[in-house]
Amino acid sequence: MTFDQILTLLVLAAVVAALIWDKVRSDVVALSGAAFLLMTGVIRPVEVQAAFASPAIVALASLFVIAYAMELSGLLDAAVQKIVALCKRIGTAGIWVLIGVAGLASSVLNNTPIVVLSAPVVRDVAKSLGRSPKEYLIPLSYAAVLGGTLTLIGTSTNLLVNDMASVSGQPRFGIFEITMVGFWVALAGALYLFFFSSRLLKSTLDREEATVGEAVRASEEFHAPGLAGGLIGHAEPFADHVELKPWHAIISSGIFLTVIAAAALNVAPIAACAFAGAVLLILLRVITADEAYAGLRPEVLMLIAGMIVLGIALDATGLAGSATNLVIGSMDNMSPFLALVILYGATTFATAILSNATVAVLFTPVAVSMAEAFAVSPRPFLVAVMIAGSAAFATPFGYQTNTIVYQMGGYNYMDFVKVGVPLNLLTWAVGVFAIRTYFPF
Repeated sequence: MTFDQILTLLVLAAVVAALIWDKVRSDVVALSGAAFLLMTGVIRPVEVQAAFASPAIVALASLFVIAYAMELSGLLDAAVQKIVALCKRIGTAGIWVLIGVAGLASSVLNNTPIVVLSAPVVRDVAKSLGRSPKEYLIPLSYAAVLGGTLTLIGTSTNLLVNDMASVSGQPRFGIFEITMVGFWVALAGALYLFFFSSRLLKSTLDREEATVGEAVRASEEFHAPGLAGGLIGHAEPFADHVELKPWHAIISSGIFLTVIAAAALNVAPIAACAFAGAVLLILLRVITADEAYAGLRPEVLMLIAGMIVLGIALDATGLAGSATNLVIGSMDNMSPFLALVILYGATTFATAILSNATVAVLFTPVAVSMAEAFAVSPRPFLVAVMIAGSAAFATPFGYQTNTIVYQMGGYNYMDFVKVGVPLNLLTWAVGVFAIRTYFPF
């Protein structure tokens, strides 16, 4: 190994260890690793510049602004009020309707504010109907995660994998190219949650209500510094009720739909469409420049930028290629499908303990190299990293929405294990067969 490879490997190990330790914000960890690689000359300033100007960063930042404009218009609050009225009319079935709507909304909007808005509603409606909120809050989080698998812009994982794959010479994904795979994964997950989640949580549902009250009070004071805190950001912008501004709601939602349509029709890349939409909202005074900056969620953007720098270092030093050759060497006489199954499983396991941005950086080069070694299309392997990279169900800290409901619902760690591990196994099985069907080798 060269000196640069050894140094990059040490930085990677330190970043991963710090993320697992979870005592320092994840965005700070990622940027620290990037700064060290830059100062030691492993990567050049122009490569760092390219990371911060990545299409994934531009697309995410612009989509955050558009989504924030929709939130400030009162559109999401108005939708939640309508669903609350529905819940009161049809009972607990209405809560599942709300969970389903949250999942669908998460396919095109950032799922963190959706869960921040929806979780208190689910909790309060469940209590008013004499049901335990624990029965519904984990399904709400998981539905939001599953919804993110439906489109390219559903999660930052999808955009980051798409961006890194394009750096490796792969064509970019269309906005709805992964939708059918995501549909079957989300459908299987939704049926599982509807029929089995309450049964698996039965012992938890028998706890005293005081436990929930203590957890709710704790959640109001909870400020996780590390992986969770660095990804959640601040919920304050979404905590207060926002009165509906019809004109702003119409314009912001219209621009959002236009961005989606333009990207789907390949008028321009998603980053360009979203950026134009965000600027247009400011020009039309639907959102001020200061409000746009407030909606950027820099902690998420900086985490992803820092991890992109790390990914560039892995590629530039040849470390990613060497690691992939070791992996491929152990897969002699193995079929591409079995390799796909293993890659999906490894990605799912990794995302339980690491951020989805970290997983995307580590596994996207492996996916491309694996496909090249088998002389097949990289598409199935890249989709596997996208879907599995977001499938963080087994721990309360694997995904930001899990952490939100973990505190609010008064769950313990094993509640996520009991419900999440079977869901991981189910989506693993459904995911690989759906990928094999819609993305042939």
